[in-house]
Amino acid sequence: MSAGIDELLERVRAGYERVEPREAYEAARAGGALLVDIRYAVLRDRDGLVPGALVVERNELEWRLDPRGSHRLPEATSHDLRIVVICNEGYASSLAAESLHRLGLHRATDLVGGFQGWREAGLPVVSAPA
Repeated sequence: MSAGIDELLERVRAGYERVEPREAYEAARAGGALLVDIRYAVLRDRDGLVPGALVVERNELEWRLDPRGSHRLPEATSHDLRIVVICNEGYASSLAAESLHRLGLHRATDLVGGFQGWREAGLPVVSAPA
């Protein structure tokens, strides 16, 4: 029998250590992590952005962050890159981080609580450009 989404999410999250908002903030400030926002444009426009986070639509994530990919971003420099994926509430980002693991990005993780957890922790948020 196939796993339901809740069981799948639990299994995926057991494969890596997730990070809390404050830890992600400090790691990014110290240059030790790349924050990647995969939220839909409407959510970014409505709620704002994490300063310094790289915005990559979810459907482009693997192509943009694979260091060996022909469509990679300049930031995708190594399989050792620590990537913290941010979605709205910390669910889709877990599945995205697991997908990055399959590409060999073994330090990929996601943000507990997503953008909403970041904002609730009182961390910086900026308005999306008009």
